[in-house]
Amino acid sequence: MIVDDEEKIREVVVSYLQNEGFLTLEAATGAEALALLHSSIINLVILDLMLPDKTGEDVCRHIRSTSPIPVLMLTAKVSEDDRVHGLTLGADDYVLKPFSPRELVARVKAVLRRTQDDMPLADRLSFHNDELTIDPYQHEVYKNGQRVSLTPNEYKLLILLARNAGRYFTREELVEKVIGFDFEGDSRAIDQHIKNLRHKIEADPKAPIFILTVYGVGYRFGGGIES
Repeated sequence: MIVDDEEKIREVVVSYLQNEGFLTLEAATGAEALALLHSSIINLVILDLMLPDKTGEDVCRHIRSTSPIPVLMLTAKVSEDDRVHGLTLGADDYVLKPFSPRELVARVKAVLRRTQDDMPLADRLSFHNDELTIDPYQHEVYKNGQRVSLTPNEYKLLILLARNAGRYFTREELVEKVIGFDFEGDSRAIDQHIKNLRHKIEADPKAPIFILTVYGVGYRFGGGIES
């Protein structure tokens, strides 16, 4: 989520992030940001400190009181004291305006790499009124209460997509993350894993609600975490 009252800045940041495969939400005020935080699955917040209704510090403080979501502060405040204060509030990184959009995207990726491995797993991920549940500790998956037998690669593919709901992955990214760097086959090999997974977890594999195709690009997860 990009929180900034300057529309042109939001447009630039959104454009660069979407080109890298991220799905984005936008907020022009602190109130809009807090509303989205409570209604959406968000993996990272890019937060301007100079907002028209609330200070970015107040928004960051609220996020830190309720969630481990990483926060990247984006601001024109340049003093060392301002930067130190932002970091002490719990920001994960700090980017000064004017900024390079490419550098900002690189910092977003770096923050996500640092924080995702440290974020605690939920005891259980539940989707569509328990139609699909995932137990990350036991590496078990249930469809309508019945355990589903998945191969290791199918499980890795499902948990990767489910834990990153709101973002799509290219086939190449999925091959790298699920099968490994040294895989020498066609990236479309992932399509067969998707097909097999859909047959195991979807009520209707031809009209999936969990593993969705982003045509011409790859795949994303279509369920919101309920518990």
